[in-house]
Amino acid sequence: MESIPVTPGVTYVRIPEHGLFFLCGSPPDAVKHLMRRGLISERSEGGVTYEIGPNAILLSDVPVQNGGFANLAEFPILQMFYRQGMILPGHPNNKGVKPLVVGHTRGLASLAEALFRGTYGLADEKEVLETGVDPAFAAEVIREKLWFSFGSLRRSEELLDLISLDGEEVELKPGLLLKRTGVNQFVFESGAKRVAVDLNLAPGQTYEPPFRLGRSRIRREYFSVVHIGEGDGWDTTRPCMGSLLQFQGKNYLIDAGPNILESLEAIGLGLTEIEGVFQTHGHDDHFAGLPSLAMSDHRLKFFSTRLVRSSVMKKMAALMGVPERTFGTTFEFKELTAEVWNDVEGLMVKPSWSPHPVETNVFTFQANGDQGPRTYSHWADIASFAVLKKLLVEAPDSTQASKDLYGEFTRFLLHPADLKKIDVGGGMIHGCTEDFLPDSSGKLVLAHIARPPTPREKEIGTSVDFGVQDVLIPARQDYRLRVIENALKTYFPLAPAWEREQLLNGILQDCSPGTVLQKKGDLFEKVLLVVGGVVEAVDGTTGRETRFSAGSLIGELHVLTGRLSTQTWRARSFVTVLEIPKLVYTVFIRKNTDVEEQLRVAQVTLTLQETALFGDAVSSVHLTRLARQARALEVAAGQSPEQAAGSPDPFLFLVEEGNLVLEFEGQPIEGVGSGGFCGEESLFFRGGGNIAIRADTPTRGLMIPARLLLSIPIVGWKLLETYERRLAAITGVLIQ
Repeated sequence: MESIPVTPGVTYVRIPEHGLFFLCGSPPDAVKHLMRRGLISERSEGGVTYEIGPNAILLSDVPVQNGGFANLAEFPILQMFYRQGMILPGHPNNKGVKPLVVGHTRGLASLAEALFRGTYGLADEKEVLETGVDPAFAAEVIREKLWFSFGSLRRSEELLDLISLDGEEVELKPGLLLKRTGVNQFVFESGAKRVAVDLNLAPGQTYEPPFRLGRSRIRREYFSVVHIGEGDGWDTTRPCMGSLLQFQGKNYLIDAGPNILESLEAIGLGLTEIEGVFQTHGHDDHFAGLPSLAMSDHRLKFFSTRLVRSSVMKKMAALMGVPERTFGTTFEFKELTAEVWNDVEGLMVKPSWSPHPVETNVFTFQANGDQGPRTYSHWADIASFAVLKKLLVEAPDSTQASKDLYGEFTRFLLHPADLKKIDVGGGMIHGCTEDFLPDSSGKLVLAHIARPPTPREKEIGTSVDFGVQDVLIPARQDYRLRVIENALKTYFPLAPAWEREQLLNGILQDCSPGTVLQKKGDLFEKVLLVVGGVVEAVDGTTGRETRFSAGSLIGELHVLTGRLSTQTWRARSFVTVLEIPKLVYTVFIRKNTDVEEQLRVAQVTLTLQETALFGDAVSSVHLTRLARQARALEVAAGQSPEQAAGSPDPFLFLVEEGNLVLEFEGQPIEGVGSGGFCGEESLFFRGGGNIAIRADTPTRGLMIPARLLLSIPIVGWKLLETYERRLAAITGVLIQ
C-alpha cells in the first residue's frame, strides 16, 4: 500500500494487493495532475495501446472547498471508461469490473446525478419541453441524445460501483477497510498496513492548476477577443477551450473552464472585472469554473438559451448540493433566443443549436465599427460533418427536418467571420479541421486539441498562444476612467462630482507582477485605488495573503491616521492603480464626509479585510457598505451573542477579541477566536439551528446584519460551506 501526494487536496493511493488504485479527491483537472506526475501511463496488450491509472475514487466530504468543485469526477471516470477501456466491449482492459466510487451517501447521489447530467444533459422530452421549445424540436433533441448514447440513457448507478461511507468505516474488499477519522480525513487499512489521507485544503488555499501560465497585459478595447484556452480536457499544458470577449470596455467570458481565475489573473484581470459569461454547454472542460464565478462579490450575468441554462444548472446544483433556485442569488440570468440576433447592450449575439450529447449552443458575436460590422464566431463542441451526416441524414429514424438541419448547420458553420475559433478535437463529438478547408474567415483559430496541429491543419487554420488579443474594433477612449469614476461615486455618493474630480486627477500607474506598491512598516504617502488586475497584501508574520481586485481602496485608514503599513502590498498580476496623494485625499475627506464616521468605517473595513470570510474577492466597495452597517457588540463570559444583542433579527458575529465555544448537546465542537465567526445557522434557518454558542471569555466583536451578507454571493457560499463543515463535524453527515 502506497500513498502519493499529487497536489493540495489530491492524493493517489496504490493498493495493488487488492487491485485498487484510488484517486482521493477529484477537483478540476485532477486527471491532468495525474498525467503530469506519470500516474497515468500507457500500456500495450494484444496490439491495443491504452492508458492505465486510477480505477477508484474517494470523494470529498464537502462538495466545494474554497470556491472550487471538490468532486468533479467526470473526466477521471471518462478516462477509466474509454482511455483505460474499462467499459469498451472486447477491450483487453475490460475485466468486467466497474470503477469504484466511495463517499458519503449524499456525495454519491450528487456525483451520480452530475455525471448523468454531464453525459446526457436534460433527461427526457418532458424536461426539454419545460424550457419552452417547440414539441417537434424537443423530439429531435431526444432523438439526437439517443443516437449519441447508442439507444439508451444509462443512469450512473448502472456504470459505477458506489460504496457509501456514512459512518466511521466500511469494508471495501475482504481485509481492506476505509475509515473516516474526521471531516475529509480517512485511513486505508489492510492487515498491518495503514495509509492516512487528508483531503482538506488549508484556509485560503485553492486547488492548483496543472500548468503555469505566463503573465500578459491586455487593453480594454471596444470589441476584441482574448484567447485564454485552446486545449481540451486532456491537455496538460494549456487551459480548455474558451475566450474572453470585450465589448465597450466590458469583459465577458465565453465558457468558464477549470482554473478560470488563474487564467484571468494571468492576463491581468480580477473577478470583479468580469461582467458575465456566455455558456455553450455543461461539459466539465467548459463548465468547471462556474463555482469560481459564483464566488464573486456581485451577481455575474449568465447568458444562454433557456435550454442550455436548464441543463447546466441541473448539473451545477447536483455538484454543489443545493437546489437550482439557489443560483438566482448568484447569477443574473439573461435569456437569449436561439437562431436570432439578441441585443446585449449594443453587442449582437446569436446562439445556434449544435447537435451534441448535451444541450449545446455555438455563438456568433457582432459589433458595428467605422468599417462596418465585425464578427467573431465561437464554435465549441461541434461534431464533424461526417458524424453530423450519420446523425441527421443517414440514421434510420432521421426526419426531413433533421436532414434539412444538416445542410443548414454545415453551411452556417462555414459562413465567414472576421475571427472564428473552431473545435477540431475529432472523434464522435468534436470537429474536424478538414471540414473548414472552404472557410474564408479572416482568421481561423484551431482549438479543443491536446496536440500540436498537423502540417495539413496549419494550411487551413492557425494556433494562438495564451493571452493573445485580437482587436476587431479598437477603443478610442480610456475605459479605465469609467472604472475609477464608478468606484469613487460608490465610495462617496454624497460628494459633488467636481469634488471627486480632485481624486480622479491622480496618477495612473501600470505595474508589472511582483512590483511592491507599499512596504510593511512604511508610511502610506498616497491612497491607491485598484483600477485593474489583482493586488495582494502579504503578512510574513502570519503567512496570510489577501487579494484585492478592481475597485478596492488601499491605505485609506493609514493615510487618515498616520499608521504604518502592517503588510506589504504587491502586484500579483499586471496591475493598474490610481495614486491619490495623501494631502489631496485628506482634504477631500474632511470637506465631504464625517471624518469620525469615516475613520470608524475605515477601521471596520480593515478588520473585515483581515478575515478569511471577507478578505478575498470582496471588494472594498462592498466591505465599506458592510462596515457602515456593522455594530460593535460586547459578549460577557457565559453569554451568547444573541443574548448580548437582544435583537430578533439574524446576524453574523465576527470575533475581534476573546473566544467563543460552539456546542452540540452540551459537547464543545469548535472554538472561535479572533477573525472567526459564528451564527451562520441563523442566516439560513430562522430561529437558529443545532449549534449553541457561548462566550468562553469576555468577547468583543462585530454584528453584521444577515440581509447584507446573503446579497454577496461569495460570502453566502463561504457561510454555507462553513455550516456544512460544522454540521459534518457534529453528526458525521452533511446537511440534507
